[in-house]
Amino acid sequence: MAELTTYHRKPEGIKHDDPPPSYSDTTFAQNSKEFNDAQPSDPLLSNDIAMPPVAPGDDIAVLTGEDEVGIETGEKVVEGEEEEVSGREDHCSKAVGRVQDAVYGFFTGNSGLLWKIFYLVLLVLYLVYFIAAMAYKFGDEGSIRLLVVTLLVSVYLLFRLGEFLVRRGTITCCDCSGASECFMNFAKKIKLHMALPVVVMLSALIYIIVDVSLHHPRNLISLGGMVVFILLFYVFSHNPARVQWRPVVWGISLQFFFAVLILRTAWGYKAFDYLGARVTDLLAYTDAGSKFVFGNLYTNHFFAFKVLPVVVFFSTLVSMMYYVGFMQFIIRNLGRFLAFCLGTSPAESLNAAGNIFIGQSEAPLMIRPFISEMTKSELHAVLTGGFATIAGSVMAAFILYGVSPNHLLSASVMSAPAALAMSKLFYPETKRTRHTQEEVYNMKRGEERNIIDAASNGATQSVKLVANIAVILIAFIALLDFVNATLVWFGERVGVHDPKLTFQLISSYVFFPLSFLMGVDGEDGLKMGELIGTKTFLNEFVAYTELSVYINNRKTLNTYLRNFTLGLPTNPTGNYSFVDGGVFLADINQTLAKGLMTERSVVISTYALCGFSNFGSMGLMLGTLGGMAPSRRSDISELVFRAMIAGNVACFMTACIAGLLTT
Repeated sequence: MAELTTYHRKPEGIKHDDPPPSYSDTTFAQNSKEFNDAQPSDPLLSNDIAMPPVAPGDDIAVLTGEDEVGIETGEKVVEGEEEEVSGREDHCSKAVGRVQDAVYGFFTGNSGLLWKIFYLVLLVLYLVYFIAAMAYKFGDEGSIRLLVVTLLVSVYLLFRLGEFLVRRGTITCCDCSGASECFMNFAKKIKLHMALPVVVMLSALIYIIVDVSLHHPRNLISLGGMVVFILLFYVFSHNPARVQWRPVVWGISLQFFFAVLILRTAWGYKAFDYLGARVTDLLAYTDAGSKFVFGNLYTNHFFAFKVLPVVVFFSTLVSMMYYVGFMQFIIRNLGRFLAFCLGTSPAESLNAAGNIFIGQSEAPLMIRPFISEMTKSELHAVLTGGFATIAGSVMAAFILYGVSPNHLLSASVMSAPAALAMSKLFYPETKRTRHTQEEVYNMKRGEERNIIDAASNGATQSVKLVANIAVILIAFIALLDFVNATLVWFGERVGVHDPKLTFQLISSYVFFPLSFLMGVDGEDGLKMGELIGTKTFLNEFVAYTELSVYINNRKTLNTYLRNFTLGLPTNPTGNYSFVDGGVFLADINQTLAKGLMTERSVVISTYALCGFSNFGSMGLMLGTLGGMAPSRRSDISELVFRAMIAGNVACFMTACIAGLLTT
């Protein structure tokens, strides 16, 4: 590092008349030495070196060091932004430096082996703990939870190990780059994509004839609704002659399979119910942060301080899972499965799989490089997938409103194949995709430096979502109140008083045919139509808020009747009656406004409302995809309305299957 010395010179001592002489490297070295040996009080060293013009009082700075000479004028000279402090190294510091270099070199050269040993030690320690825990107490909920988590993580690790061995060439079962692709290749060889949907559809038909038609003939209305929706989409398809029925048949088959698993098998229902309960337990940890920030009375502002913090917590968890690569693993393999079954392109299949877990504006980020070259049918499928599903963070908020978590989970899964099926029926593919599986499924891990950074980033990113939910609800609920007041005023001018003319009343009659086609119980058809209108013209948050009123009313009535059965003095008679659309509980003098919906109607409504398909989301999708691919903005604008309708009908198809199988 050069040393800085400042010399004070009188301006008259410097010659400016003669031009600067040229000199060789030898002369330059000699002159440098003269400057290095000079003292601040020495006279001028030489007139042979060119000096810049100076003014009285200027300082001349000279940089001394090996082969470095610098001359600069000014009040103060700074050598650089970074300057090392020179110091003398002793034997102790040199020894410490050698030890540091040796240790660092050892860990750098053997990092792979050391990490493997570390993981192996962790695995052995966990196995010891798992065996001890199972031997100490087995059979309670905690032991079942530990067993389930261990099995799921084991399957995940074994699957990743299989993919690693296939990529390394240790396993050469087929010409593929991963275990999942190996299975897909094997399935193609045995024509599984052709045989399986036929088997599922025939099994479904036999099941409907034997069980539903004989024991629950009323549920066949939902089957008729599915047929009507499919025929309408075929008639109004963009190109009916080019419709490929494979994605339609496969999409309906997958929906039916999941519905039977959840709604008609005891073990499937218990499994999803258990999973939903664990999700509820997980979300309950949000209360600790809410209580710390907002105080013990945070529940007094239920939505702001109880619901919205859940979105922050869930977004943080998702970001952490992205960092470790778990989310990419799940979404990539689900995308491969959907592409294999439905015959859809890798990009649109990957987007549909992502919509199960993340929102309509986040999922397209996984396929951002390919959006500008997508076909119109692929763009339509991407839009439809965003409209037909909800984000996991929003689903977590709905659970706090009392909506069944197992039905929300199954609705999110079922809507992904439904979205692709309805999209390909409404806007068939007529061109060949330009993107290969290797390009699309090459998903990277998070760019954060560590898992703490990932958690912080997830929490920070949720701020926009939380603010978006809050301001939209404020605006739309206020707008709804204004519209209702205006409609009531117009209704009173012509004598419409009972019931009052409101947006909900109009929606209940306009969308009643859709409610009927989905198989909602007759007395709940108008209420369901009201919810559909609210979801379509406002948003799903407002619709689920209104649905939660019916859910909570049913819980309150059940508690009221149970207290009467137990002979509690608060409910001596257990009498209740229906008054003005509500339920009056005589013993406690309480009225449940808006009345009740049957359990079956609530289940169908849960599936029908589970999507972002509304007019407000159209603007969001236009801004999101248009920003990712500005060259396709006009195509997206052309497709977005059709996609919103397709997303709605995808949710309705899921609701029809729920209505077909719910007793």
